[in-house]
Amino acid sequence: MIADLIAWVLLAAVAAYACAGGTDYGAGFWDLCAGGATRGRRPRWLIDHAMAPVWETNNVWLVFVLVVMWTGFPVLFQTVFSAMWLPLALAAVGLVLRGAGFGLRKPIRRLAGRRVYGAAFAVSSLLTPFFLGAAVGGLASGRVDPGITASADAWANPTSVIAGLLTIAATAFLGAVFLGADAHRYDAPDLVGYFRVRAWSSLAALAVLALIGLSVTRHDAPYVYAGLTGGAGLALVLLAVAAAVATALLLWRPGGGWARYTAVGAVALIVFAWGLAQRPYMIPTSLTVAEAAGADTTLRWLALVTLVAVVLVGPPLVLLYRLDTRGALQPLTDADLRQTPPGGDGG
Repeated sequence: MIADLIAWVLLAAVAAYACAGGTDYGAGFWDLCAGGATRGRRPRWLIDHAMAPVWETNNVWLVFVLVVMWTGFPVLFQTVFSAMWLPLALAAVGLVLRGAGFGLRKPIRRLAGRRVYGAAFAVSSLLTPFFLGAAVGGLASGRVDPGITASADAWANPTSVIAGLLTIAATAFLGAVFLGADAHRYDAPDLVGYFRVRAWSSLAALAVLALIGLSVTRHDAPYVYAGLTGGAGLALVLLAVAAAVATALLLWRPGGGWARYTAVGAVALIVFAWGLAQRPYMIPTSLTVAEAAGADTTLRWLALVTLVAVVLVGPPLVLLYRLDTRGALQPLTDADLRQTPPGGDGG
């Protein structure tokens, strides 16, 4: 059925944004935790250089998610944005402040100005994924129905809170893994160890939160819990756990390049496990894929446009990510990392 196909496209786009955008959010999280101007200078200098080539590109996935949802599943789009406009509006504000903070903190000459913009970037990198995760948790808990009005209970509930915290932990995990690999590529051994420890710490936090989440969803989102603890959903969860364990082990290896793939695999598998757990619903247990879908003609055109986008946009994105991970876009050495950024001390 065409609606099911587009639903899988939407889920794949969500997984892509969770991994690509999540890595950027994770970098912002570690920027927030880096400490003062002196202690946090080197980590922040690395974060700036590692994010610069791709941070705007990663938002392409979010735009694609919104377009597919709005065009292919208008009932879902209306329901979500009517019931949870507040957390989504806060996430949107966070996206704007995050971009402005990252873009403006480097050229500003005054230390006070850099601190303000740096704080906007870092804090928004924490709050934006939380509110996006809280919205997903509200859907999974089944508190949202077509025609419902905005309510705090739709997103301020146990499942939403744990989903928001899990999202933050997952982004911190991805960010630390990728930054550790970047530090090795830039020949900065002290930062390799710095981000390796943070990757392990965030993975441990992610494991604890996942166990708490299972307990919470068992009572607060029973339909999704059943899907995650049985059948295909459970299989994907176990694969995600295996990928996370492999990441922890691969971080011991010099470079940690393969750890990036297993870390992305772990997060993507969890997203797909969540999607499978909700079948055949988009909002358990009130809105199925068929009920949320638009007209068949619209869906067929959307499928065609998606195919064209994959052919035209997919290869350049793959090339961009490949060049970035190889350091071909912005070469940087350890000597560069030790330099003070133009106009101040990098604080």
